[in-house]
Amino acid sequence: MAVIANRRSVMTLYSRPTCLHSHRTRLVLAEKNINIEIASVDGPDLPEDLMDLNPYHTVPTLVDRDLVLYDSRVIIEYLDERFPHPPLMPVDPVTRAQFRLALYRIEHDWYALAEQFEDDAEKKATGKAKKMLKESILASAELFEAKQFFLSDEFSLVDCTIAPVLWRLPHYGVDLGNQAEAIEAYMSRVFARSSFQESLTELEQEMRL
Repeated sequence: MAVIANRRSVMTLYSRPTCLHSHRTRLVLAEKNINIEIASVDGPDLPEDLMDLNPYHTVPTLVDRDLVLYDSRVIIEYLDERFPHPPLMPVDPVTRAQFRLALYRIEHDWYALAEQFEDDAEKKATGKAKKMLKESILASAELFEAKQFFLSDEFSLVDCTIAPVLWRLPHYGVDLGNQAEAIEAYMSRVFARSSFQESLTELEQEMRL
């Protein structure tokens, strides 16, 4: 779908239908009920205007009039600040820093492993990746049990980042086993949210059929 950024009054998000980073961005949009046009990028070829807008040729890419953002962390923090209700990050600077560190660790550990499943079409290296992803998630089991959501009683950008990975676990062939009761309860709470259901593309819905 080709769009011209400087001619539109509504924000546009270029998003892949199964991309983790796109999914967490769509979840933030749904949580805040933001009016936006989503341009679905299917297949390996990117729209020409997206290639012109984003020097890295990646998704998600957000276009808000003259502003173009192309890192999902930058995008979701921008959306939280641009549309402050409901807030998805704490106001207190210490807690905010802790949340940002959690975001970094999830991206560095979970996303880095999950992306191996996305990139490895022949599934050559997924045995080790499955084990590492399972162990990394289970290592945080106590944090899932401590609060209603991750690190907080309020839904946050951290949850928007965690949920897409947990949703894909059956698709990746990762079974957390019987040590994951608190994580399973967390998943039930988050996946039942109307915003999460709205964030799913048809292909993502099929990951748990």
